[in-house]
Amino acid sequence: MTSTSAPATTRLSPATIRGYALGSVGTGGFSTLPGLVLAYYLTDTLGVAAAVATFVVFAPKALDVVLNPAIGSLSDSWARRTGSRRRFLTLGATLLPVFFVLTFAVPDGVAPTAGAVWVAVAFTASAVAFSLFQVPYIAMPAELTDDYHERARLMAWRVAVLGIAILLFGAGGPQLREVGGGGHWGYLVMGIVAGGVLGLGMFAASRVAPSHPTTTSEVGADTSFSASLRVVRSSRPFRMLLTASALQAFATGTMLAAAQYAATYVLGNEDSVSYLFAALVGPAVAVMPLWSRLVRSWGKRRAYLLATSLFLAAGLALLGMLVDTGGWVYAAVGVAGVGYAGMQMLGMSMLPDVISDHERREGGSVRAGAFSGVWTAVETIGLALGPALVLAILAVTGFVSSTGDQHAVQSQTAVDGIVLALSAAPAILSALSLVALSRYRLAAEDAHAQNGSH
Repeated sequence: MTSTSAPATTRLSPATIRGYALGSVGTGGFSTLPGLVLAYYLTDTLGVAAAVATFVVFAPKALDVVLNPAIGSLSDSWARRTGSRRRFLTLGATLLPVFFVLTFAVPDGVAPTAGAVWVAVAFTASAVAFSLFQVPYIAMPAELTDDYHERARLMAWRVAVLGIAILLFGAGGPQLREVGGGGHWGYLVMGIVAGGVLGLGMFAASRVAPSHPTTTSEVGADTSFSASLRVVRSSRPFRMLLTASALQAFATGTMLAAAQYAATYVLGNEDSVSYLFAALVGPAVAVMPLWSRLVRSWGKRRAYLLATSLFLAAGLALLGMLVDTGGWVYAAVGVAGVGYAGMQMLGMSMLPDVISDHERREGGSVRAGAFSGVWTAVETIGLALGPALVLAILAVTGFVSSTGDQHAVQSQTAVDGIVLALSAAPAILSALSLVALSRYRLAAEDAHAQNGSH
């Protein structure tokens, strides 16, 4: 039968790969920039206490635990009726830039409590708009091709663009803030420019959403929220892959959120956060051919284990900042960047393999939205937990919040807490992800291993 779950086996066209990859401008930008500057915006511009900022940063994305799986179920139903998820993608691309700008548009002179409420409302609306796009976007690869290596190729390009997007938003975002004069106006300029770029990338991806004719058997399928969750829970490979990805998102979110604090209070230069991001994300484009070759010779799972191990080793090396700093810090972050690029590419390449495996065993039922909904919900929570963990560490170690452009003097305990948030916390989380990944098994991996041994 022909359906949204029966993708083409032919080689993907350059236009399809290009359009899909551009969607990472939106996903990478929205996942990176708030994680980097939102907590810092709250504590060091709006004067919000670290404990309150923790709630503001985390609470809106906690909604995704329910929202994203529900959107996934709805998009599956829509795909069965219309043959495409494009409407969800377009709606998210339209709304996100508006609410993103509002998140960083708190007027000067607003009290910290009112500013915290403003940001919480606007950021929650941004998260909802982002979910409308991200859930069907993550589902698309399973419907674009059913080839093991074509998915790796598609994700290699996506992660290359993702790396550029993270570098653009991570390094360029703070620079836009400074171009705008810093403070409230600087963040508003950053929000307007970044929001516009987010929307353009998301619209590009919506144009290549696959369209397939529907069938009578699809219309009668159970796509209820509870049924979708039952389907997802039944897949052990998905549970193991999801656990590993969630822990790695938590680790990445923690390192991203700690970077700005480390730049200001450990390296002694607020602007050095741009160099930290260049070191972390810069290797992504250069090492994609390496990870692609490793997939062909080792398979995705073994390459994924190596990528995670590199990220773990880099986190442990950064503990040396407790003793001294220097150029070696950027080298260690660069190693983390090589591992990070592989983790991103391989995890996202393995997800459509898991989805297709399950759909084949279930007789072709369209479930990509259900899987991607749960995936994005857990990934979003992982990324949101990163800044929350950093803020919690800062609160415990006695970090003092600031207002305006003057930074409070921090105790040595607070500075050490920043180092631990940048290094030890991500290392521990990535080590835990290795345990889950070691338990991942899938027929496609076994088939690749058998073919590679001949």
